[in-house]
Amino acid sequence: MIVLLSRSKTFIPSFRRVFAYYSTSLPNTLDIAGKKYDTDSNYTNVTPSILSHVNENLHLRKHHPINTLRELIENTLNSVDNTFKTYNSFSPIVTTYQNFDVLDIPVDHPGRSKSDTYYINKDYLLRTHTSAHELECFHDLLLQENITNRGFLISADVYRRDEIDRTHYPVFYQMEGARIWDRSSLALLKSDLSKLENKLLDIDKGKNIIRLIVQDDVSLEGNPKQNYMTMEEYDLCSRHLKRSIELLIKQAFAQKIKNMTTADINQTTTELNVRWIKTSFPWTAPSWEIEVWWNGEWLELCGCGLIKQDVLLKAGYRSDSTIGWAFGLGLDRIAMLLFEIPDIRLLWTKDERFHQQFRDGAITSFKPYSKYPGSMRDMAFWLPDESLYVELHENDIMEIVRSVAGNLVESVKLIDKYRTPDTNRTSLCYRINYQSMDRNITNQEVNKLQELVQDQLMSKYNVILR
Repeated sequence: MIVLLSRSKTFIPSFRRVFAYYSTSLPNTLDIAGKKYDTDSNYTNVTPSILSHVNENLHLRKHHPINTLRELIENTLNSVDNTFKTYNSFSPIVTTYQNFDVLDIPVDHPGRSKSDTYYINKDYLLRTHTSAHELECFHDLLLQENITNRGFLISADVYRRDEIDRTHYPVFYQMEGARIWDRSSLALLKSDLSKLENKLLDIDKGKNIIRLIVQDDVSLEGNPKQNYMTMEEYDLCSRHLKRSIELLIKQAFAQKIKNMTTADINQTTTELNVRWIKTSFPWTAPSWEIEVWWNGEWLELCGCGLIKQDVLLKAGYRSDSTIGWAFGLGLDRIAMLLFEIPDIRLLWTKDERFHQQFRDGAITSFKPYSKYPGSMRDMAFWLPDESLYVELHENDIMEIVRSVAGNLVESVKLIDKYRTPDTNRTSLCYRINYQSMDRNITNQEVNKLQELVQDQLMSKYNVILR
């Protein structure tokens, strides 16, 4: 299920573009995962530091929190009737058609811009969402002779140019899934719903269970059903969707609470408040988000809804023939919540002090092994006058910092911006916090990194340091 995320950015007005992200040293071809791709000076903005993450496959790495969460979701959903086919090995390199065009994403959508997306060339890019494979999976279900597999789950790494802080990383993991039924056999949907509800009842009778207190807004006001669906179909399908997601939450948080490290076990909760919120997504109607009350705040875990018929038509299904639901979630964010991981960079660390803390099938709390001090540096500069101006987006600055310093940077924040009234020149100041999760970094190292960042910024964008 496609969910295009938009965040507030600092945009620096563009007058003209004089060269692309790479300098004149841009190679003619890039070798990615054993295949060569031609580069394009007008499009290529993927960097060696980003390409180094291709085929890391954290979602398939034994003991890794993301792998543990993926397996928990797959096993939980398939524990009811073993309906979901899993796809975990799609290549991250997709065409612009797969990532945008077939999903009807407008040509002027911000998500297509080079400031947001990593392009290999005009035709190929690193996928920005798992939805790039959605129609392929729907089509696979249509072709299967074994009708027991009427659902799918996709897990994969996705790539987006983004800000730098403890919760954002240019590579992260998504999962999406879907379940469908033929409208001619509502009896099967009723049977599947009954199995699912009985599964939830059986779990509630067991040990180490967690009781969900659910707030559910079932009204259609502002969140209407699709015209081709009957009210009965809407009711059955939406109930199956919501009970499936509630089953996931119940299982995940039951494991979390079971393994929580707490000084007083009597304080461990056995109840969890969740609520369904109406929303809208491009490919589902009606649509919802589910939130959980955790550590004193509501946290969104998942977006979902009933699949729009247009999606199924694109995948080759007959008109008015099929109903179903879909969901999408971020594995990194939920893993950080459940495993109490404070910095997203830890998911990528090679430090065994991190990896030795986790085992397959268990949700345990991360125990910090050290907190190395950070070292802050401010970088203030003037934007050039119009004659020398090069298009500059905040994500371009983030990309330079990532390329130079990698995971040695904890955050980059804009702390000052002003325009002089007399000359109409714009000044920006960014604060970079250099801080490693694995070792102490010296002032000498930090100074060298800061110098390289400033040199690249001046070279590529003609800025003038203050």
